[in-house]
Amino acid sequence: MTATSAARPARGAPPPRVTVRAISPLRLAAVAAPVLLLLYGIFRLADGLDGDHGPGWAWNTGHSLFLVSIVLFAGLAVGLRRVLLSDAPRLRPLTNTAAVAALVGAASFVWVILGDLFAGLADAAPLPDPLFAVGPLLFQLGVLALLIQTATTRPRRLPLWAPPLVLLGFVGIAANLDLLPVGGALIFAALLPLRLGTADT
Repeated sequence: MTATSAARPARGAPPPRVTVRAISPLRLAAVAAPVLLLLYGIFRLADGLDGDHGPGWAWNTGHSLFLVSIVLFAGLAVGLRRVLLSDAPRLRPLTNTAAVAALVGAASFVWVILGDLFAGLADAAPLPDPLFAVGPLLFQLGVLALLIQTATTRPRRLPLWAPPLVLLGFVGIAANLDLLPVGGALIFAALLPLRLGTADT
C-alpha cells in the first residue's frame, strides 16, 4: 500500500468533517481596530512626505481608515462591557463608567474626523472645546479600564501584560503622531491574545 492510497478514506466511509469556527464580532473588532489605526499612521506619513498634511488621496484614505478604526474600538468597548458584566456583575458601576467614557471619547474622535474629511461640517458644527480637550483622554482611559478588568477578572481573557502594552501605544501616539504605526502595532499585539467564550456571541 502506498502512502497515497493510505491517505484515502475507506470506500463508503463518510468524508472527514471540517469544522470552521466563525470569528465573533468582538474578536474581529479587537484585531481590525488596531490594524486600521496602524494603516492610518502609514497613510499619514505618506501624506506628510511633501512637508504638509492636508486634503488629498492619502489624507482622505487615512482618515477614512481612522474613522472605521474608532468605530470598531467603540464596538470593542460595548462588547467588552457585555462580557465583563457577565463575568463580574459586582463591578457593574466601574464597567459601565469605563464603557461610557470610551464611547464619549470615541464619539469625539468621530466628530473631529468627519470635520477633517468634510470642511463644511467642521465649520457648521465644530466640536465643543471641552470635548476637544478631554475626548481623547476619555477614550484612552475608558478603553484601558475595560482592558484592565478583562485581564484581571476571572476568567482572564487577556494576559496581564496586555493593558500596559496598550498604554505604551497610547503614550507613543500622544507624544508624536508619527508614531501612529508603532502605536497601532503595539495595541494589535496586546489585543491579539484576547480569549472569548460564549458570552460575547
